[in-house]
Amino acid sequence: MSEREQFNQGLCEFISRATTPFHAVSEMVQRLDASGYQRLHEDAEWALEPGGRYYLTRNGSSLIAFGMGRDAAPERGMRMVGAHTDSPCLMVKPVPEVRQQGYMQLGVEVYGGALLNPWYDRDLSIAGRLSYQCRDGVLRTALIDFRDPIAVIPSLAIHLDREANKSRSINPQKDIVPLLCQLQGEEVLDFRQLLLERLCEEHPGCAADRVLDYELCLYDTQRPAVVGLRGDFVAAARLDNLLSCYTGLQALQRWDGATSVLLVCNDHEEVGSLSAAGANGPFLSATLKRIANSQTGYAALTERSMMVSADNAHGIHPNYADRHDANHGPLLNRGPVLKINANQRYASNSETSGLFRMLAAEEGVSLQSFVVRTDMACGSTIGPITAGEVGVKTLDIGVPTFAMHSVRELAGSADAHDLARLLARFYNYPGNLGAA
Repeated sequence: MSEREQFNQGLCEFISRATTPFHAVSEMVQRLDASGYQRLHEDAEWALEPGGRYYLTRNGSSLIAFGMGRDAAPERGMRMVGAHTDSPCLMVKPVPEVRQQGYMQLGVEVYGGALLNPWYDRDLSIAGRLSYQCRDGVLRTALIDFRDPIAVIPSLAIHLDREANKSRSINPQKDIVPLLCQLQGEEVLDFRQLLLERLCEEHPGCAADRVLDYELCLYDTQRPAVVGLRGDFVAAARLDNLLSCYTGLQALQRWDGATSVLLVCNDHEEVGSLSAAGANGPFLSATLKRIANSQTGYAALTERSMMVSADNAHGIHPNYADRHDANHGPLLNRGPVLKINANQRYASNSETSGLFRMLAAEEGVSLQSFVVRTDMACGSTIGPITAGEVGVKTLDIGVPTFAMHSVRELAGSADAHDLARLLARFYNYPGNLGAA
């Protein structure tokens, strides 16, 4: 098995297990623990040492991992990579029980800008975080994941909607209501009781008495896979943006220890990033201030550092090529994409993109450029938010992807591996982070 094949196998396994932002952070924590990183807590004193490897989490859904350079203290510049742990999905409402025609359904809310049509006729499961009360009165939290397909959203047959292929629209309140089971007679199904049973099954000995609240996502149980006649593609849920979390983590594993480096994976990017755990919150800036340990040190750190915002890019779809600028349509398996926007929807500038073009040439990785059509609206990333909040020079980059925000997305099988190589080159770059 080649290095790229091993990488994609690991990527598929990571995404399969990282079914929610909470599970994504849990998976990353396990890998950091195994690599000798020391866990820090925001409410405790830190004793950071040159060469030390550390991480901390916030809300259980965002993570920062960093290494203190042996040869270059953080004040001489940190090489930073950012991604996000959340993906558009369906989330269970607080009072979700819907009983219709003898069926038990779940009320859900759309999280982020989800592409809704692909959610029909999929084998769905449920995962997330529970808050529960123990029999001794103590309040605790735990993660659960049903793993098995326990829900489905059946399509309406075309015989009952002859115009479905021309004009069917989706009402998210009425049309996206997952089906759980068929009720027997006057049977009443208590969703919180169902969660309590699952909690006790996954966490024996938790002494849970009742489930108080939850943050639960539905997800497609179809496993990620390398697909295509020649294995050209990776198909999976949540490629946006767990692919970037994984590539950032893999790059961090190849850090040589000389420079100071950091990986931040924020929650809530898909809904604007304004939260305690989001990029528009204080998590990163507060961490950097503690690393710098003084106001002067923090100013030096931010001035001499660089952030790479890694988030998927829109590959040029062969059936919809006219949706792209003719000179800026990224192709799958032709390399990571520099994302550029004159209106600062992306944070790349000539200085940061110039450095990455140099690093890519040294690493033997091809780069592409993406600029949205001038007559179309442009999306955004944590890049401009981080640049504005922290004041650090920033680059936006990503792997070209099809079907972004669908329940199952598609990327090239070479691109994520190339991005990980490029990010590792960036982490180990010994020079100044900017033009002389």
